[in-house]
Amino acid sequence: MAGRFSRSWSLMKASAAVLRSDKSLLMFPLISGICCLLVAASFLIPIGLTVAASGHALEGHERALSAGGYLALFLFYLVQYFVIIFFNTALAGAALMHLRGEPASFSAGFELARQRVASIFGYALIAATVGLVLRALQERLGLIGRLVVGFLGLAWTVATFLVVPVLASQEVGPIDAVKRSVELLQQTWGENIIGNAGLGVVFGLVTFLAILVSGGLLVGAFALQSAVAIVLAIAIIVIGLTLLGLIQASLQGIYAAALYRYAEEGLVGHGFDQALLEQAFRPKN
Repeated sequence: MAGRFSRSWSLMKASAAVLRSDKSLLMFPLISGICCLLVAASFLIPIGLTVAASGHALEGHERALSAGGYLALFLFYLVQYFVIIFFNTALAGAALMHLRGEPASFSAGFELARQRVASIFGYALIAATVGLVLRALQERLGLIGRLVVGFLGLAWTVATFLVVPVLASQEVGPIDAVKRSVELLQQTWGENIIGNAGLGVVFGLVTFLAILVSGGLLVGAFALQSAVAIVLAIAIIVIGLTLLGLIQASLQGIYAAALYRYAEEGLVGHGFDQALLEQAFRPKN
């Protein structure tokens, strides 16, 4: 376990080296997050107003509302997935440019994603459909449904982990991108998904420590009984946790791009130890 954690820590530091060389990569998850909030508001606010205005008059139309609810949920998934995949593709594209030693910038990554917009939309359509099906299973099957959804959701996440770098690197359709992701995972990962899980563990620990520090900061601010101190503490906490989330999302995108390049070309690139990836991701026997 210690060896796995050590390799994961080394991978995170290597990913950070790429991020330090181009901090504009943080802009991709930042803009993605802002757009997702706007999308959520555009769906939730009208729904909330409709429910508030209707009161209990909707109870007799539960079945019709259920169908309408699924349609609204599908549209929400579709738009959210499109936003997320678009900016993740832009991030992966910019990261691949860095790894290949090519000139890279925020605008270059954004332009690459724009050129892949049709494939991105197609993959968002697939992801939204899968998400809706899993949600329906969860609601219909109760506890068993949650277990099934958890397993199927994990399998889908693993199978499609490299779809975004594939979309960023190749001019292929969404179905071909999913197929290629599965092929690359079977070729190089085997059962040892060490690095990505390691990144999650590291940031989980860092986030936990940040929450503890945030709690202490808030307690101190309230103890001072100063509105300025309380507002300042809340601002520091929000900015700190947001920055932590942006760094994690950026590192995961860079890591996925590096893994894709290793799986596809047998190379990694700037800041990555070739032998480290070969140890962390052993092919199946």
